Amino acid sequence: MILEQVYDVPIGVRLLEKVSCLRNLSDLWKLRWHKFNVLLLTFLSYASYHMARKPTSVVKSVLHQDCTNLTAPPDLNTTGIEDSWCSWSPFDGDDADTLLGALDSAFLFSYAFGMYLMGSLGERVNVRYFLSIGMMLSGLFGFLFGLAYWTDIHSLAYFIIVQVLAGLFQSTGWPGCVAAVGNWFGKSKRGLIMGIWRSHHSIGNIAGSLIAGAFVEYSWGLSFAVPAAIIFSLGLLLFVFLVPDPRAVGCPVPNHSLETKSIAPKIVIQEAGGDSNSLDSTSVKSGQIEHSIHKSSDTDDEKAISFWRAVRIPGVIEYSFSLFFTKLINYTFLYWLPKYLKDSSETLGSQDAAELSTLFDIGGIFGGILAGLLSDLTGMSAFTCGAYFILTIPSLFLYREFGDVSAGLNTFLLFMVGFLANGPYALITTAVSADLGTHPELKGSTRALATVTAIIDGTGSIGAAVGPLIAGALSSLENGWDYVFYALMVSSAMGLLLLTRLMINEGKSKFGKKKIPRNVPNLSTNSIKSEH
Repeated sequence: MILEQVYDVPIGVRLLEKVSCLRNLSDLWKLRWHKFNVLLLTFLSYASYHMARKPTSVVKSVLHQDCTNLTAPPDLNTTGIEDSWCSWSPFDGDDADTLLGALDSAFLFSYAFGMYLMGSLGERVNVRYFLSIGMMLSGLFGFLFGLAYWTDIHSLAYFIIVQVLAGLFQSTGWPGCVAAVGNWFGKSKRGLIMGIWRSHHSIGNIAGSLIAGAFVEYSWGLSFAVPAAIIFSLGLLLFVFLVPDPRAVGCPVPNHSLETKSIAPKIVIQEAGGDSNSLDSTSVKSGQIEHSIHKSSDTDDEKAISFWRAVRIPGVIEYSFSLFFTKLINYTFLYWLPKYLKDSSETLGSQDAAELSTLFDIGGIFGGILAGLLSDLTGMSAFTCGAYFILTIPSLFLYREFGDVSAGLNTFLLFMVGFLANGPYALITTAVSADLGTHPELKGSTRALATVTAIIDGTGSIGAAVGPLIAGALSSLENGWDYVFYALMVSSAMGLLLLTRLMINEGKSKFGKKKIPRNVPNLSTNSIKSEH
């Protein structure tokens, strides 16, 4: 059943394993092939989630724009609306920025609420169904937003409802992807692996900006419809090929905890019309699996954990609220950067602004990878995040003050802001979340991953909702963009302060003589030197 934790083998994998070159793979190469498959599919999955949410920021510049210098159609009476005739009602008034900010917040508050709900649900159902259905429904509601262009819909309520439902189903992505990857990879070099994997966020934003920007000036409905079609198609691909748990194909479960040895758990193979047989997971051959693999009922440490137990894991609260502020920064840029670039320039069009905004995400790719590498090398995730938070503050100030001096300086500074702002975002939402989800207090349970990830990213998503809302309100004031950047600097400082206790504990652990008490989290991502 879809509402059970069933370890079934998708039809695409069953067909591929009938090919001789795959069927005759050694156990080591079989494991490597499945790991690559999971990394690739989840990378494409979450990149498409971000691609599908990016068009909203791109079309802002045509939903509300200054029409004074544009030529109106000859049959249109522009008396009294000379500066707004080309805008899309209801975003053609003086309160347009506030309404556009509310549109972002409708999506993001729904997304934040959905993270808590979907995280708990994600560890109780088959992740393959969970992700593929979430992707297809995200595509559906993205298409419905674009449909307003062709059907001439101007109802604010329509846009709000579509955004709320889109946000709800978009929240299936992160818990599902992190749970799938966490099930396959142990803690060895997890920061680097997930830092590289985490670049899907930036890749998706870049793709979304370029695709939406290609259509925005002549048919903004396509800016939504094309990404919607892509995420829907990739949802079908995941349904056919994703294997979210190594036990489904007879691969060993990696070691997630210092206290847990590589002991193959007992599982039960349930064959159609046959008897159940108990055996070690390492001896299971995928060809023997007819329908599903269930873990033995006497395995207590794989039960889904409660919300409150997950909150009490050391480090979860600090990282959750730190992510609140780093997502506030990143999502303000995600939803308002193209409009800021267009408003700040007399020569940039909507498509040019969308393309230039990709520099923020390109910088984010390298910043996220470096953050994961530093975390692996030092074993100090909180210190790594803290360093990024400190450097983000002057980079924001320099970009606001000197970004308009020249095109070259604007390019460099925007790249650096993206590089620094994305570091903590990438590290907290990947390696740190996965480490906390497999904390020693959970005795190696991997099913806590979705819940812990949802708590951290759900709290962060509240910040993501607040940021664009504040930006929409402040940007409409005189010198409003200055206030927006000041708010982002304060947010970076708050993110740093929230990690102070964890940074002190990491310093004691690394350089102090005394041992850390048991209730202090060990978030080192290179503490286990080998994967099982």
